[in-house]
Amino acid sequence: MKNFHLIVIALLAFSCENKEQADLIITNANIYTVNADFSKASSMAIKDGKFVEVGSTEEILAKYGAQEQIDAQGKTIVPGLIDAHCHFYGLGQNQQVVDLVGTQSFDEVMERVVAFQQERPSNFILGRGWDQNDWEVKEFPTKDKLDELFPDTPVALERIDGHAYLVNQKALDMADINIDTKTEGGEIVKENGGITGVLVDGPMRMIDNVIPKASLEQKIQALKDAEKISLDYGLTTVNDAGLPRDIIELIDSLQQAGELSIRVYAMVSNYPENLDYFLEKGIIKTEGLNVRSVKVYGDGALGSRGAALRAPYSDKPGHFGAMVTPVDQIEALAQRISATDYQMNTHAIGDSANIVVLRAYEKALEGKTDRRWKVEHAQVISPSDFDYFKNGIIPSVQPTHATSDMYWAEDRLGAERVKGAYAYKDLLDKAGLVALGTDFPVEQVNPFLTFYAAVARQDVEQYPEGGFQKENTLSREETLKGMTIWAAYSNFEEDEKGSIEPGKFADFVILSDDIMTIPSEEIPNVSAEQVFLGGVQKK
Repeated sequence: MKNFHLIVIALLAFSCENKEQADLIITNANIYTVNADFSKASSMAIKDGKFVEVGSTEEILAKYGAQEQIDAQGKTIVPGLIDAHCHFYGLGQNQQVVDLVGTQSFDEVMERVVAFQQERPSNFILGRGWDQNDWEVKEFPTKDKLDELFPDTPVALERIDGHAYLVNQKALDMADINIDTKTEGGEIVKENGGITGVLVDGPMRMIDNVIPKASLEQKIQALKDAEKISLDYGLTTVNDAGLPRDIIELIDSLQQAGELSIRVYAMVSNYPENLDYFLEKGIIKTEGLNVRSVKVYGDGALGSRGAALRAPYSDKPGHFGAMVTPVDQIEALAQRISATDYQMNTHAIGDSANIVVLRAYEKALEGKTDRRWKVEHAQVISPSDFDYFKNGIIPSVQPTHATSDMYWAEDRLGAERVKGAYAYKDLLDKAGLVALGTDFPVEQVNPFLTFYAAVARQDVEQYPEGGFQKENTLSREETLKGMTIWAAYSNFEEDEKGSIEPGKFADFVILSDDIMTIPSEEIPNVSAEQVFLGGVQKK
C-alpha cells in the first residue's frame, strides 16, 4: 500500500512538471472576452502580466499550473474598463477643494464654502461642482454674498462642467478684471451695468493665472487620490482630456517608480509651449503612459450656454454661445497636427462647433488614413453633418451627459434641434464605433452609471418612462465594447488591451453581477468587486 501512495505522488509530481506554469489562473468564471466574436470563456491563465490562454476551466487546468488560483464561483469578468474621456488629475485636485456637487441652492453652496474655510483655512478659496440647473432658481448666481462673507479672501467656485467660474470682487481685482475688460472665446457676465462675478470660458484663464500653484506634494497626492477612486470603480485605463507637460511627466515618473499603476492616455493641453515640446518630441509610449494626442476646446458647454450653436438658444434669444478656440485657429491646428503622428481630439458641444471641427478634420486629413481623430462629446449634431463620421472620425461620447441634461436640454435647443443631440446610436451607425467615457468629475466616476445611461437612457429613478430619446440607446454589447475594445482602438491600443485575449495586458474586473443580463434598473448597483491590473490585484 505504501508503494502505491508513492507511485501516486510521483505521478502527480510528473503531471505538474509537464504543465506550463502561469502566475495566476482564474477558474469557474463567466468571462466576456470582448474579442472579435464576443465569445465567452470560464477560465484564463496569466503570466508576466499578460493573458497567456483563455478557454474552459477544464482546458486551462489540464494545461497550466500556478501557485495562485482563484475560483470565481460563477462571477462575471469583463476586460479592464477604459474611461475614454475624463479629467483624472482634475478629479484628484477636487479632493483638495470645496465639494459643491449636488447642492440644491446657492445658499447651500455658501454653507459648504463657509464650513470648508472654517475647517481648512485657505488664502485662496477654491471649489467645484455647482450647477444652477439643479436649483429652484435656475439663473446664474452673483458674487454679492461672496463679497459680503469674504471681502479680503479671493474665491473662485467652478461650475460642474468646468466652463464657468463664480468669483468674488477680491479675485476679480487680483486678475485685473473690470467692466471694461475685453475678452475672447467666452463672456464676462454683466447685469445692471456691473460684473456679476460669473465668467464663462475664455476669461476664466485670467483667474487661473492668479490662483496659487499647487505644490509638488499636492500634485502627487491628487494623482494618487484619483487613482484610488478610479481603480475602486474598475477603471484600469483613463483618458485624461487635457494635461500640461509637468503633470504628464509627473505621471510618468510616478509610474516608473511604482507609485502609480493605473494606465493613462494623456491628451496634451492645447498651449503653445506644450505643442512645441510634444509635437517635436513625437509619441511617448510606455506600458502605463501613452502621449500621442492634443486636446483642443472648440466651444463651451450647453449647461452654461457657452456651446456654439448655429441658431440662437431657444431659452435665450439672440445668444449663440461662443467658440473658445477661433475657427481659423482650429483649422491651423488641424493642419499642424496632421503633419505629425499625433491625434487631434476636439471638444465640440454645439452644432456650430461640431461642423467647424468636422470640416477642419476633413480638410487636414485629406489623403491620410487611420488617423483616428476624435470629436470629444459630439453633443449636438445637425442632421446633414452625421455623415462626416463615416470617414474615420471617432465620436468620443459620455452617456451620462444625456441623462444629466435631459431635464433642460430641450429648453436650450428646442424640440427639433434636440433630436440631433446625444444621438449615440446614430453616431455609432455612421462611425462604426463609439468610445465611451464619463467626463468625470463633471459626472460621477462610476462607469456602471455610464453603462446604464447608454442602455436605458434613464436616471436612477427610471425617469423618463421608456427612456430619453430611446431610439439612441445602445445595446449592452455595444456599450461594453465602447468601454473596452472600442475605447482602446480610439487610443491605438487595441493590440494590448480592451479584450481578454492571449498577449494582452491582464487588466480585468470581477463584477458583483452579470451586467449583460440583469434587469436594466439593477445596473447602477453593480460594483467592481476585484480589479486586476497587469495580473496584479488592485482591489
